[in-house]
Amino acid sequence: MSSARLANIGLPTFEMPDVRPELPPELHAERIEQLRERMAARHLDIAIVWADREHSAGMSFLSGFDPRFEEAILLIGPDGEPAILVGNECFGMAGAAPLPMRRHLLQDLSLPSQPRDRSRPLAEILLEEGVRPGARVGVVGWKTYADRGILEAPSFLVDALRTLVGPSGVVENAADLLIDPADGLRVINDADQLALFEWAATQTSGGIRRLLDGLRPGMTEREAVRLLDWNGTPLSCHLMLSAGPRARLGLLSPGDRPIERGDPFTVAFGIWGALNCRAGFVVEDAAELPEPIRDYVPRLVGPYFEAVAEWYRTIRVGVTGGRLHGVIARRLGDPFFGIFLNAGHQIHLDEWVNSPIWADSPIVLRSGMAFQVDIIPATGSPWFTTNIEDGIALADEELRATIASRYPGMWRRIEARRAFMAETLGIDLHPDVLPFSNLPAYLPPFLLRPDRAMTLRL
Repeated sequence: MSSARLANIGLPTFEMPDVRPELPPELHAERIEQLRERMAARHLDIAIVWADREHSAGMSFLSGFDPRFEEAILLIGPDGEPAILVGNECFGMAGAAPLPMRRHLLQDLSLPSQPRDRSRPLAEILLEEGVRPGARVGVVGWKTYADRGILEAPSFLVDALRTLVGPSGVVENAADLLIDPADGLRVINDADQLALFEWAATQTSGGIRRLLDGLRPGMTEREAVRLLDWNGTPLSCHLMLSAGPRARLGLLSPGDRPIERGDPFTVAFGIWGALNCRAGFVVEDAAELPEPIRDYVPRLVGPYFEAVAEWYRTIRVGVTGGRLHGVIARRLGDPFFGIFLNAGHQIHLDEWVNSPIWADSPIVLRSGMAFQVDIIPATGSPWFTTNIEDGIALADEELRATIASRYPGMWRRIEARRAFMAETLGIDLHPDVLPFSNLPAYLPPFLLRPDRAMTLRL
């Protein structure tokens, strides 16, 4: 592979979708039936899906409903309509969900000091819905553990479940039914779900592009974050933007500090289904950096770009997660780069669903998986970091044909991004790989010159 270099490239203007795609109304009922098949295979009598504001992706995936202000509990038995337990403020909203559900008012889910005089006890509702002595109950939260007896749902729910099923029953973690990195229901996506993710990626990558084009020394971090032009789509994580000393902490929200020339800078913008991140220095070229780190591009950014380019060239349907890990370990394994998290992960409505990528992972990547190219150096040094985080999906020939037929605008954008990556950046993708970002692998290390980016083309 050619060595990376910094060149005057400029980013083409990729098409933006006109409207946000809508999931077919019947899709949620189909997902419930798919979950029931997995419940039966696990010998579970009922699944209990817990959701709060931050961890609502599982419930939203299944029902189209996500709680606001409150928490919610979804109960799925072997047949019939699922039941939803909601508090005062979400009761009406749950009734408008695309999935028909029987609603129970559980006011203990409401905010503190709100009325609690109209709902029955939780145990009474659970018993009515099939949580009886000897029942096998799977609790779906948002994490899995080696021991299925470990649950992250709140104790008031777990205690009630364990009391009701008694010593002859089982209450176990069943989050893997949705998020197992090999075949979870939320890691194998259909064309309609991927179309939503691609739409989301155009929004977040468009925001990052506006920020790169408009960033100027002297504006405050809060002024800079307005360039993202968030359109109100639910966030998958808090907006991250920081410059100067705070930027080295990575995850912080914007403040009132003016951005100074020479600052390290990082930004991440994520909504349901997508996230984009870029990082670098607020300068025009290396001459503005302190003398010891003027080799920022050859020391850090170049090797990083080459590693990510090989990752892109390697990923496809049928590759193991271990092989992808090996690419990054071989190229960025020096402690200087500080790579310690997974070299990429699956994405859905939540920013991090799971990851099949770790040392010697035997998990085979499948068509329908959506990924974040999330490979972040944490040097802990004056060289700071660099980042080229974008979203992609894997699609075999059949899924690609479905997308092209059902979503022709999406397919045109994907083909244009693939062509740019190959012809301008020197990153040739396997046909399985669908780039969703309108900043496809575009990495300008010096943020006051967003027209100059890394490439492998001579």
